[in-house]
Amino acid sequence: MQKIKNICCIGAGYVGGPTMAVIAQKCPEINVTVVDINEKRIAAWNDENVENIPIYEPGLSDVVKESRGRNLFFSTDVDAAIKNAEMIFISVNTPTKTYGVGKGMAADLKWIELCARQIARVSITDKIVVEKSTLPVRTAEALKSILENTGNGVKFQILSNPEFLAEGTAVEDLMDPDRVLIGGDIDTEEGRTAIQTLVDVYAHWVNKENILTTNVWSSELSKLTANAFLAQRVSSINAMSELCEKTGADVNEVARAIGMDSRIGSKFLKSSVGFGGSCFQKDILNLVYIAKRFGLQEVADYWEQVIIMNDHQKRRFAMNIVESLFNTVSGKKIALLGWAFKKDTNDTRESAAIYVADYLLNEHAEVVVYDPKVKPEQIYADLDYLGTRTEEENRALLTVVNEPYKACKEAHAVAILTEWDEFKAYDWQHIYDAMLKPAFVFDGRNILDINDLKRIGFVAHGIGMTQ
Repeated sequence: MQKIKNICCIGAGYVGGPTMAVIAQKCPEINVTVVDINEKRIAAWNDENVENIPIYEPGLSDVVKESRGRNLFFSTDVDAAIKNAEMIFISVNTPTKTYGVGKGMAADLKWIELCARQIARVSITDKIVVEKSTLPVRTAEALKSILENTGNGVKFQILSNPEFLAEGTAVEDLMDPDRVLIGGDIDTEEGRTAIQTLVDVYAHWVNKENILTTNVWSSELSKLTANAFLAQRVSSINAMSELCEKTGADVNEVARAIGMDSRIGSKFLKSSVGFGGSCFQKDILNLVYIAKRFGLQEVADYWEQVIIMNDHQKRRFAMNIVESLFNTVSGKKIALLGWAFKKDTNDTRESAAIYVADYLLNEHAEVVVYDPKVKPEQIYADLDYLGTRTEEENRALLTVVNEPYKACKEAHAVAILTEWDEFKAYDWQHIYDAMLKPAFVFDGRNILDINDLKRIGFVAHGIGMTQ
């Protein structure tokens, strides 16, 4: 059995950083090196003040602080880390393609392939290569082909070890996972040995019965399927929220009633302005693309509807703001509370706030944003990426402030787009007093008591409730 002394992780992002920090903490005898070509990001991971690490996750800075410099290292020297490691995790971005065949659906595997070629070029000893990024089914085959055709005699075993982290609870999910999934070549002795080697790493702190081993294809597809099922539940309850608004039902009561059915369960039945994050949309689009490639049109249509419903929910939330404000928001100040796609993270990928803001800016609203963890440059970068307006126009039309009451002062409306706990603790009477009248609140996360807001004097709108 191969003994792991050095692990390398290529990619210091939302998956690589936290995962490797926990492995380093739980496996003090293994040196863990996280590498990235982004010098600024590595510098942030190495910042003397551990609170300045680039990813905000509850508990993460404490884990990093304990292991950093002992057996957890962050470096830009990718070649050296690859060369020294017996096990290499690939944890780079796999965004949806924005060009060519599969544009808008397929995963862009450019960075994965570059990693594979770099590993092949640098390696002088046998390696176990672990897919940690979310990848389309059969990517391992492509990796294997690249690695094995280098002609330098080094042997590689490819494993799939998808992450099932929820941002905001990533450290908790790593410390006490529902399951760890490891896929490999279960038909060969070398493959089974590689699988067992990774099992032994996780077994430092995860019960053996919670570590599942499968073939590579099942592992890769399980990740896409898990995210598709979760997203489907959100779109399902959001579809019902629109019906509730028309019929006089309350979506919260409906969700509670069906959630008590043990066959359904209560998780992911929270109606909202829509889901975001780095995985749900990307993985479903990937699933749609794979289904279409195999000619499974009905399967593709089924999953694509989850995305269509989510886009519709964001659009109708923004439309409701415009219609409620007498069919025009031109020149009106709209305060957006929250930009992160969910609470307890500074990740903004596919956040509903981006699309709601874009819609309101198209209607010539004056948008002011406050988020407790997202930096202004990220907010502007998200808007710029859409390409709807020039960078100059985005900065002229949207303002980012670092104080919530300032955001709401003299606003016509406040829209809650992230479920940060602090929003519930605000002095809403004070906010009302400082706003223009009639003062509107649009709660896109259903975290406030709508009746309390109405008693204060607000015209208050929740999701899935008759207004």
